Amino acid sequence: MPSLRQQYRAQLLTMLSGDPNGEPDWVSKIAEGDDAGYFGPGSAVWHVNGGIPVIVAGVRALLMQTLHPGAMAGVHDHSRYADDPLGRLAGTVRWVVTTTFGSTQTVGAETTRVSRLHDRVNGTYPATNKEHQATNYSAKDQDLVAWVHIVFTDAFLAAHRQWGDAIPITAPGESGEDSYVREWAAAGELMGLQTPPRSRAELQSALEAFHPVLRADDRVKKALRFLTKPPLPGPARISYAIMVGGAIATMEPRYRAMLGLNRPWWPAITLTRLVLWLTGVVLGTESTSRRRARERLTRLGLPTE
Repeated sequence: MPSLRQQYRAQLLTMLSGDPNGEPDWVSKIAEGDDAGYFGPGSAVWHVNGGIPVIVAGVRALLMQTLHPGAMAGVHDHSRYADDPLGRLAGTVRWVVTTTFGSTQTVGAETTRVSRLHDRVNGTYPATNKEHQATNYSAKDQDLVAWVHIVFTDAFLAAHRQWGDAIPITAPGESGEDSYVREWAAAGELMGLQTPPRSRAELQSALEAFHPVLRADDRVKKALRFLTKPPLPGPARISYAIMVGGAIATMEPRYRAMLGLNRPWWPAITLTRLVLWLTGVVLGTESTSRRRARERLTRLGLPTE
C-alpha cells in the first residue's frame, strides 16, 4: 500500500498536471527545442512561476476571472467545470508552466493548441438590465484576453508577495514586481493581447479600468461553489480548502464583496503558508518541468542558473 505521503503527492500532481507522477507528455516536451525560451534562468518569471505559491495564485485568478461577464459566459457555456472543476486549474497550469519553461518552439505549439480551443468559445451573455440587449463575446476579444492576463498576473504577484521570497531585480531602476510584469507581458502577447501592462503601476491601472464592467450573478455563484469545494479525496481536500482561504484573504475587500466571499475567520495566511511548506516537502524543491528545462539548456550548452 502506498504511504500517506505518496498518496498525497499523487493527488496533488493529478490536480496540478493531470498525471499522478507529475510528468504528462506536455511536461516531457519541455526538454525539447533549440533555445532558452522566452524567459530562462535568472528571470523574474522563472522565479515567480516556478514557486510553490503559484498554486494559490491559480485558484485566486480563477475566482477573480468569474467577475467579468464575458469570461464567465465562456466558462459557463463552453467549460466542463461542473463535471471537472479542477480541469480548468490543470489546463491553466499547463499553459503557465509551458510558457515559463518551454522553448519558443514548444510554447508556440502550446499557444496554437490553446488558440484552437478558444476558436469555439463565443456566444452572448445577458445584459445588466432588461433595457439593454445581450452582448456578444469571443474568447479572442481584446477585453477578455486582457482581463484573463491581468488577473493572472496580479494573482501571481499577490501570492508571491505573501508567501514567496524576494523577486530578483532584472533591470536598472525596476523593482522586482515591475520586472515580473514587464517580462510576463510576453505571455499576454502570445495570446493576442496588443497592449499588456509592463509595470506594476500599469497593471493596477488596468485592473481599475475593468471595475465598471465587473459583476457577480447566479452563474458566478454557481461557479464559485464548484471552484471552492471541488470533489477531492481527504488530504487534498483539506489542503485545497486552506489554499482557497488563502486566495480569498489576499483579494482586495471590494472584490471579495462582489463575489460574496468573506475573509476566513481563521488564520488563512498562516495556515496556507504551512500547507505550501508541506506541499514543497512532498513535491520536492524543484519541479519536474524546471528540471526538464534545465536538461534542455544543458544539452544546448546554455546557462542553467
